[in-house]
Amino acid sequence: MGLMTGKKGLIFGVANDRSLAWYISEKLHQEGAQLGFTHLPNEKMERRVRKLAEPIGAKVIVPCDVSDDDQIRASFHQARETMGELDFVLHAVAFASTDALYNPFYKTTRADFLQAMEISAYSLVALCNHGLDCMASGASVLSLSYLGSVKVVPSYNVMGVCKAALESSTRYLAAELGREKAIRVNALSAGPCRTLSSAGISGFGQMLDHYPTKAPLARNIESEEVGKSGLYLLSDLSSGVTGEVHYVDAGYNIIGW
Repeated sequence: MGLMTGKKGLIFGVANDRSLAWYISEKLHQEGAQLGFTHLPNEKMERRVRKLAEPIGAKVIVPCDVSDDDQIRASFHQARETMGELDFVLHAVAFASTDALYNPFYKTTRADFLQAMEISAYSLVALCNHGLDCMASGASVLSLSYLGSVKVVPSYNVMGVCKAALESSTRYLAAELGREKAIRVNALSAGPCRTLSSAGISGFGQMLDHYPTKAPLARNIESEEVGKSGLYLLSDLSSGVTGEVHYVDAGYNIIGW
């Protein structure tokens, strides 16, 4: 009997085997969870996700563009039809255009700002809205954030503003869904890890070099550590925790110099 035996959940945002969402998924699977996955609605992303999800016995693999409410509803409906009520949902979705990340923040266009905010922040609200009826009482919802939500991080730009909105949304959703259905909503803020998303951040290598010089643990984190913390927040071990931003960054966030 694993920690997640009998638990069922839907994962949004796995891009490849280096995705933080995948490390969390692996831990959930190792502890006995039944998993469903979504992918961007194109053949390339479907192949990537199926290559990872099918070997671990994924119950559902469905296309979903989180900017489309109908696709979100369809994803949850298929997951519930196949697995029953869901015990957890992982939101690991974010996007900003290259221009919005590489140009100065004040030059962010209206269109790029709205697109980044819709996909990276509003999508969490949309998942909770359209997925509520498919979630069991006491379910757990988790999203992925980053320190750029509360501090200025070079080249993170509009994504930092989106993560700030994501974290604020986490608190409002936690306050409402806890009363509505005893559902917990938390965010996990990870230190820098080499992922597909991090490849789009200018100076990411310098960030990796810098963290060990300031972090209390004097090192960078491992993606597997994010996986273990994700498992904790999606499991009953964190049954009394909601509305929190949980840092996994070797303590970097507490340092002020």
